[in-house]
Amino acid sequence: MKLKDIDTKAPAGVDKTKTKNALGKILKDLDELQNLLYAEGKFSLLIVIQGMDASGKDGLTRDVFTSMNPQGVNVSSFKEPTKEELSHDFLWRIHKQAPAKGMIQIFNRSQYEDVLITRVHGLIDDETAKKRMKAINDFEQLLINHNDTHILKFYLHVSHKEQLERLDERLRKPEKMWKYSPEDFKESKLWDTYMKYYEDVFEHCNAAPWHIIPSDQNWYKSYLVARTIQHTLKGLKMKYPGMKKR
Repeated sequence: MKLKDIDTKAPAGVDKTKTKNALGKILKDLDELQNLLYAEGKFSLLIVIQGMDASGKDGLTRDVFTSMNPQGVNVSSFKEPTKEELSHDFLWRIHKQAPAKGMIQIFNRSQYEDVLITRVHGLIDDETAKKRMKAINDFEQLLINHNDTHILKFYLHVSHKEQLERLDERLRKPEKMWKYSPEDFKESKLWDTYMKYYEDVFEHCNAAPWHIIPSDQNWYKSYLVARTIQHTLKGLKMKYPGMKKR
């Protein structure tokens, strides 16, 4: 897979207004499906959101999941590991946040940071990266096979041009200045290297498949992700358990 060959925008002819209206209907359906998931308590859903800085990870979480009951949805954001986390294996902090049955767990960044940014900056070599990717596949397979966890992995595919425009907004718009970090512009200069290692992840970390989401337009990005989650939850054929017997 070559990311440069995949469009970052909606196909020509996709109507923005109709798509946003369709998203609204999907979100209402997701509210009921999430309630059903929680009530039945048989399955869990892990949603992994990856993407470059300013690809819209936070906005996606807000746009798609705030319509759901907060009792059934958790969000974990994995930033630079703490001293305690670094004293354990790299999946230690991740496994602690795996979803319980009945729950939706969102990873805003994830275990994949440990085979992405670490390689971009030369913190691990290729041999270590391969071992880690195997461990990630085993970890995901463990959740799938032994906890009835369904895993949806989304890469928010934004163009480099769009990313730079969004980063620049953080310098100009007061409501976005709190997100500004000079490190983001430094990382942006490493774009091609990040793309190389993302493509390697897509090829070798596929115990659960990846969904590449065109993300230059937030309305289209949110629609695609919400539709995928809706399809997955409907496919579980869930039922309300009925009244409990005493």
